[in-house]
Amino acid sequence: MNHPAGHKPLTILIAADTYPPNVNGAAQFGYRLARGMTKRGHDVHVLAPATESGASHTEAGGEWSVHRLRSHSTPTHEYWRICLPWEIRRDVSMLFDRIQPDVVHIQCHYMVGEYTLYEAVKRGIRVVATNHFMPENVNPFLPFPSWFKEIVAKNSWRDMGRVMGKADAVTTPTPLAAKAMHDHAFLRKVLPVSNGIDSSAYELKPGEDIEPHPHPTVLFVGRLAEEKHINVLIDAIAKTPVELNVHCEIVGGGEVKPALQAQAARLGLGGRVKFLGLASDEVLRIAYLRATLFCQPGTAELQSLVTLEAMSAYTPVLLADAMALPHLVDGGENGYLFPPNDSDQLAARITELLGLPSADLERMGKASRSMAEKHDINASLATFEALYYGALTEDLLAEYI
Repeated sequence: MNHPAGHKPLTILIAADTYPPNVNGAAQFGYRLARGMTKRGHDVHVLAPATESGASHTEAGGEWSVHRLRSHSTPTHEYWRICLPWEIRRDVSMLFDRIQPDVVHIQCHYMVGEYTLYEAVKRGIRVVATNHFMPENVNPFLPFPSWFKEIVAKNSWRDMGRVMGKADAVTTPTPLAAKAMHDHAFLRKVLPVSNGIDSSAYELKPGEDIEPHPHPTVLFVGRLAEEKHINVLIDAIAKTPVELNVHCEIVGGGEVKPALQAQAARLGLGGRVKFLGLASDEVLRIAYLRATLFCQPGTAELQSLVTLEAMSAYTPVLLADAMALPHLVDGGENGYLFPPNDSDQLAARITELLGLPSADLERMGKASRSMAEKHDINASLATFEALYYGALTEDLLAEYI
């Protein structure tokens, strides 16, 4: 294995506050980062909360080591678990003693990321910090009034700056997210590095023939959470012309699923809105390949890997004009933006696109694929590897936002 500037393989510790089997973008990135760095010849260790009650432990088997910290469930989230500082400090320190990491890569400024960073800084170990967080991601799980949530958000940004400001390098998936961290967390040097995607995984294999749906279908993939605004998509489906017979597939699980199912039934869409639940990689891949359009109505997306996956499958997209999503749309070329929470405009765009000749939709799908290929995961892995070695030039570092 060749490494930058002839460097030897590293022992890498990835600290993640959410990791599979959790289903969200940050968890998937942590998994793909571990897999990618392992394939590049490094000794990779992942540190994450345990998925159930019990002592800290190391999972058996696997291509890389996964170490689980004692954790506790939260009453407002179906799978999110928290680690308490006084319960994990010693275990984190003992893990450092055992594996002797060359570099630490934290994925969040919360407990696991924070105390792993503190241990690394104390030992003089290089730290890279990546942010996947927006305050809007946790708002639905805080049973407080809006004014109090604003205080929590302000404090969250402040804590992010305090923790990640100690890292040797700070990254986030998009330039827009980097600007938000600059403006709200007061981090002066944030490098936009795409989470990356393997586009080849979402195209037809040689000799493969996957039939499209018999009716136009709009696909959503993601956690069924308040900030995803899937209710807006369901409302929009109900507002499209009846003769178009527009269907919708929703892949994912989450706390608002019962409310969404009730909404679809109330609007008489029981036969046109299908909830697929949590899907395997292959089922998800086929859903992307069969869909006519992909829609992401969320308003707190730092990048949206699922949108990039859909684009890799040659699918036109309809995305809310919010956070990082505008970076994934070239208006009229691969899809359109619509005003956040505006089901009328979304319905109009769905109707407009489904009225186009198939050749135009095919052209837009090809444009989506071309845009997705710019987020090749190998380029992202190479950038992170260079950050681990401290091999990026001062000229590039000076371009941080």
